[in-house]
Amino acid sequence: MSDDRVTQTPHTTVIERRGGGGGVLIGLALLLAVIVGAYLLLVRNDSEVAKNNAITSAAKSVGDTADKAGAAVDRAAK
Repeated sequence: MSDDRVTQTPHTTVIERRGGGGGVLIGLALLLAVIVGAYLLLVRNDSEVAKNNAITSAAKSVGDTADKAGAAVDRAAK
C-alpha cells in the first residue's frame, strides 16, 4: 500500500474592512444641501421676476396717467 502524505502549509487570511457608510451619509447630506440651495435660488428668481413685472406695470400705469393729464392740459389750453 502507498502512504498518502499530506503537507499543510500555513496561510494568512486578509480581511479588508470597508467603511461603515459614513461616506454615503456625507454624500446624501451634500446632495440634500444642493437640492435645497437650488430650490431657494429658483424661488428667489421667481420673486425677482414678479417684482420686475410689478414695477413694469406700475411704470406703464404712471405713463398712461401722464399721457391723459397731458391731453387734458392740451384741451384746456386751446
